[in-house]
Amino acid sequence: MLANYLIGLREGLEASLVVSILATFLVKSGHRDRLKLVWIGVGVAVAVAVAGWSLLQFITVLTARSFTTQETIGGIMSILAVGFVTWMIFWMRKASRSIAKELRERMGQALEVGPRAVVILAFLAVFREGIETAFIVYASAATATTATPLIGVLLGLATSVLLGLLIYRGAVRINLAVFFKWTGALLILVAAGIFAYGFHDLQEANILPGLQTLAFDISHIIPPDSWYGVLLKGIFNFNPSPTVVEAVAWLAYLVPVLVLYFRPLKSKTPPAVPATNAETA
Repeated sequence: MLANYLIGLREGLEASLVVSILATFLVKSGHRDRLKLVWIGVGVAVAVAVAGWSLLQFITVLTARSFTTQETIGGIMSILAVGFVTWMIFWMRKASRSIAKELRERMGQALEVGPRAVVILAFLAVFREGIETAFIVYASAATATTATPLIGVLLGLATSVLLGLLIYRGAVRINLAVFFKWTGALLILVAAGIFAYGFHDLQEANILPGLQTLAFDISHIIPPDSWYGVLLKGIFNFNPSPTVVEAVAWLAYLVPVLVLYFRPLKSKTPPAVPATNAETA
């Protein structure tokens, strides 16, 4: 539940900040009457994301009768979801410095084009977070038998909407750079667990070999049915007795992604141009 809460909180806060930037620009530029267009775009984006998640659940139900098909689809969807969330984490890390400026510029252009462009801009700005949330929640909750993961993501989204509203009104100030940096690192750990479990699903479907070959077994130290075992499983998809394929997949994703994530961003400041003879004369 905590992992899904984190996903809902981060994705929801990104969307809330985007909407807040667009709304603030419209109000300050004297286009308050266009706010309804932003909300139309946001509403359509949310509806499409919910429809996408519902479609994934429907496909799961249809394939439930075939264990092999279900595990195959589950494994592929888990790996795709990790791709989505990884792209999202790195995009936000790079774009966080200039996202407000870019959104204001795009909104200015959309206002010149017409109402439809404003709706489309709001839709695209929120749609990315929505569809990524649908994929990653579906993958992280693939083994759940209760509604707990869904409750977690809904609570995270509700918290993000409240924070977004408070930030918009100036009642709360959050160091967003720090927030997104460390929630991004936590999501990488979550994604690593989902990635490894995706490969386990493919082993269950007999697409990959080695299902009986364990890398190690520490279930006597961290029992799967203990409270901390359940907690680690729920947050990071931790498996105390992974196969060799799972362990390799986990390390192959986690190590390089964390190294790249914590690598300092390159400055966009252009290099100094040497003075010419005419300039120094």
